[in-house]
Amino acid sequence: VSHELRTPLSAVKGFTELLLNPKATKLRENPIPTLQKIHAASEYLLTLINDLLDVARITAGEQIHLNLKEFDVHGFCQAIAEMAQPLMKKNNNQLVCDFAEASSGEIGVMRADETRVRQILLNLLSNAAKFTENGRVTFRVRRQEDWVEFSVADTGTGMTPEQMQGLFKPFYRVDNSTTRKQGGTGLGLSISKLLAERMGGTIVVQSEPGAGSEFTLRLPRRVADAAELAPVDAARPLADAPRNRHTILVIDDDPLSRDMIQAFLQREGFTVHLAATGEEGIRLARELRPAAVTLDVMMPNMDGWAVLAALKSDRITHDIPVIMLTVAEDRQRGYALGASDYLTKPIDWNRLGEILRRYAEAPAKILVVEDDPAQREHLVQSLRLAGWQVHEAADGREALQRVEAERPAVILLDLLMPNMNGFEFLEELRRRPGGEQIPVIVVTAKDLDDNDRARLRGWVADVLAKQSLDPQDLLNFIRRHVPLTPAPSRTETEHG
Repeated sequence: VSHELRTPLSAVKGFTELLLNPKATKLRENPIPTLQKIHAASEYLLTLINDLLDVARITAGEQIHLNLKEFDVHGFCQAIAEMAQPLMKKNNNQLVCDFAEASSGEIGVMRADETRVRQILLNLLSNAAKFTENGRVTFRVRRQEDWVEFSVADTGTGMTPEQMQGLFKPFYRVDNSTTRKQGGTGLGLSISKLLAERMGGTIVVQSEPGAGSEFTLRLPRRVADAAELAPVDAARPLADAPRNRHTILVIDDDPLSRDMIQAFLQREGFTVHLAATGEEGIRLARELRPAAVTLDVMMPNMDGWAVLAALKSDRITHDIPVIMLTVAEDRQRGYALGASDYLTKPIDWNRLGEILRRYAEAPAKILVVEDDPAQREHLVQSLRLAGWQVHEAADGREALQRVEAERPAVILLDLLMPNMNGFEFLEELRRRPGGEQIPVIVVTAKDLDDNDRARLRGWVADVLAKQSLDPQDLLNFIRRHVPLTPAPSRTETEHG
């Protein structure tokens, strides 16, 4: 594990030193290839660290949060197969896909944590490709009553019964020579098994030396979560709930279209939810009450016109703007049924962005309080790229002056700072008129003990760890606490 962590870290350090070397003029004239190597090494390092943290959290008994949603199994498997193709090329393997039951509609949609299922399957496919050379890897999906079974079979080296006994233990390696060549910590299968069990499923393996291996992931078609049992607040009718002004719901049966729209909207700073069927889209629209819905017309079972009619006839969703996206030119029919706007495919992305900004609220002002210049710049630039207006302060005293000059909607706060640390800043902020109403999100590298948590309790909205901070996760955290503000013009957003 030490070797695996040091290898990408050495690459990051080495290539960075090359770029900083004043004699490397040619390298600095075109730094992009070197920066790409640094980025790839840092991504791999982050993956290893996250694997270690996952195992630590799970084995410590910490509850794993599941993001349960419905997704189309056939489209999901096709996307997984596309991601796995580069893995197969390394050892000249052929990937064979058997999605017959999924394509026939027999499986349809399943409800699970799509990200976690993808993580498990990519790990199984990666292992199969790693331990097979000039062979075949078969990826199959089947339905067994109320269960969905994903299997990955290879024609590789296979395993003995003794090797299979420790297969799902952390840091276990069947073949150290292969692992040294390919990399990895030996955590993937142990994490996959723990995640499968968390979703109420299992992973089993069958293998013989020289005859290959087959791993089968078996999951409930509808994964249950304890959160579903939480009582509903009946005091507030759902129809009266405000719309989520930074959230867009995309309803489209084509996986490629969904991915393209999602990528564009996330770059624009929106939170995006996806629906592969009309039925799922109607359910999510009722649950999420998004700022707007993008809706494809040409969908099987329930087409876009039927979805639009259902949304506009429902008292909970009738006021949600719907933008029709389709290859079919039937603009007048869309407007007659209540569509807010209409775009034909291929989509004019600038036009789509302009339309959605009319219906979504703009991000408000954020104050970043961080003494480390590099970390502060990273936070500030990430937020500005997403369209937020950002102010910054290097310590608690400067932050209080900023708050006095212009009250922010949210404060991102480091705890370990000179002059006035984060705890002292919070104490002073909460004593000032109106200061107790400003949401504060702590972003810190400090390991919080019980005393620290007691001091923060009731004072902060969230605590995020710098080590595993993802820009998109940070934006989602901020949006939970930002009050709604009038939408600015495009120019204001760009110059934030």
